[in-house]
Amino acid sequence: MKERMNNGPFSRLFDILEYQSKVFPLPNAVNYFINNKWQAYSTDQLIDHVNRVSCWLLENGFRAADNLAIVPRLGTPEWVILDFACQQIGVVLVPIHPISTTEDVEFILKETDAKACVVADSGLYHQLKPVVENLEFDLGFYHIDPALPGSFPALNYSKPNPEIVKELEIIKKGILPDDLVAILYTSGTSGQPKGVMLTHRNIVSNILFTLAVFPLDPREKVLSFLPFSHIFERSACYAYLATGSKIYFSHSNDTILHDFQTVQPSFCTTVPRILEKMYDFMQEKKARSGKIKRLIIDWSLKSAMQTRAISDGKKRFVFRRELARLLVVRKWRKLLGGKITGMVVGAASLRPELALLVSAAGIKVREGYGMTEASPIISVNRFDPGMNRFGTVGIPIPGLQLKIDIDDGSDDGEILVKGLNVTPGYYKRPELTEQAFTSDGWFKTGDVGKLVDGKFLKITDRKKDIFKTSAGKYIAPMPLESKITGSDYIQQCLVIGFNRSYVTALIVPNFTLLEQWCIEEDVHWTAPQFMVHNIKVRDKIQSELDLVNEDLPNFKRIRDFLLCHEEWTPEAGLLTHSLKPKRKQLIDSFSKDIDKMYSE
Repeated sequence: MKERMNNGPFSRLFDILEYQSKVFPLPNAVNYFINNKWQAYSTDQLIDHVNRVSCWLLENGFRAADNLAIVPRLGTPEWVILDFACQQIGVVLVPIHPISTTEDVEFILKETDAKACVVADSGLYHQLKPVVENLEFDLGFYHIDPALPGSFPALNYSKPNPEIVKELEIIKKGILPDDLVAILYTSGTSGQPKGVMLTHRNIVSNILFTLAVFPLDPREKVLSFLPFSHIFERSACYAYLATGSKIYFSHSNDTILHDFQTVQPSFCTTVPRILEKMYDFMQEKKARSGKIKRLIIDWSLKSAMQTRAISDGKKRFVFRRELARLLVVRKWRKLLGGKITGMVVGAASLRPELALLVSAAGIKVREGYGMTEASPIISVNRFDPGMNRFGTVGIPIPGLQLKIDIDDGSDDGEILVKGLNVTPGYYKRPELTEQAFTSDGWFKTGDVGKLVDGKFLKITDRKKDIFKTSAGKYIAPMPLESKITGSDYIQQCLVIGFNRSYVTALIVPNFTLLEQWCIEEDVHWTAPQFMVHNIKVRDKIQSELDLVNEDLPNFKRIRDFLLCHEEWTPEAGLLTHSLKPKRKQLIDSFSKDIDKMYSE
């Protein structure tokens, strides 16, 4: 029998707004940039608008267990309002990634029998309109731009009928923690999309953990700039509201730096690629500087990444890091508004040296690990002293059971989890649900890892990505790829060799730094599609691989490589929405070149 959770300040997601209203009501709970300035919604305005949208949905025939699809880009107040409005009447939200293929969008809308679909802007509206028109059922189709035809009328926030308001209050009381709140589709690195079902209880349990661990303070500013279709960012925003933090939504991917500098946030969630771009910016600046300045920047970056300064506290290492901070890396914090003290990194693996570099700038960066099926956090490095280990994804969250399924005598194995935050299963896919769980209820993450010092989780690979060469040697590609992308001149990498006699790699160079290197070495620069065939460029990349190969056993060494002239992106279908390489798609895309590389 379903019952209310009674071990926290709230048991359903939409209770968070009332909780904020009682504990720390804010005049600027959520903020957005329009007409060249930041505008705000107060806590009371948010609650009022959420109730008005709920009433509009009820008046227009939406009922509990109906599915409403959204295709957001970044977070906005409108998405927050619509999200909570659906929750408190039992309508299930189905977020769709804006870079999904039209085939995936059609599949999701059909499988969920969506009653309506609301997209971020008129561009997506016109892009997806043919998909909606070809459906065999009626679907309300809208966007959220009020200035253009086709906008979602619920977001006009019209005053509701008093009778509907009374009905809303009755319905809200009947929503239970185990009721479904969202279906989030994920395809992983291959395969047809599958809908992860999450309940109020799933996500709330994760948020309650977040409140105790993240350095979030009432009335501090936080910046949100990750896609709102991801559970990682949506869950973070729930946590921000629950702590009384003021949320500022970045208004585009091109204005993130401006938003950091005008908002001056104290905290944010991010992905490794953002930090990698910051590091690339530093390297570009170094490349454009004179010889003396280049030496200073290079020394500062290397000193900032000295692990011994942290591990043993010896004065000479600490002094070097502090001097490096004064000379160079403190500018990072200034670029980010000057007040940021903490970041949590998720979605993909963060290079340990980058974490150290950001830390040297006075920003505590903590890497975590999770997945949609876990609502999403499974483990995270803490902000407390002694509770962080660079190169790991931290300590499993309280209330979650985690074990490593080791069956071959090694120290790593598949990560299994069990807890309140774990999905009840996949929407309309009982066979997938059965495959995802062990007979005694453990969820199989598909990731391979081990525990360092008995408590810090380290991800060593994806189970399905581990392959065997024709010589019978097992290769875990992720650690190799991490080593290779540790080179400043290599941006992306995919290690391959399944059923082949040796290991090779697909590589996307860092073309910005490579161009600077070519200028310094008097190598004529043209364009990436030509430079990937340049002998001297290939020799440069080979020299970077030689450094990696030195520390590898013979069967793991990269014997050859293929240079790709374009960055792999989710839009091109070569990365997942969380920026992990899609192995099958990449190998298929370059199959002829790969065959040629091995035949030679």
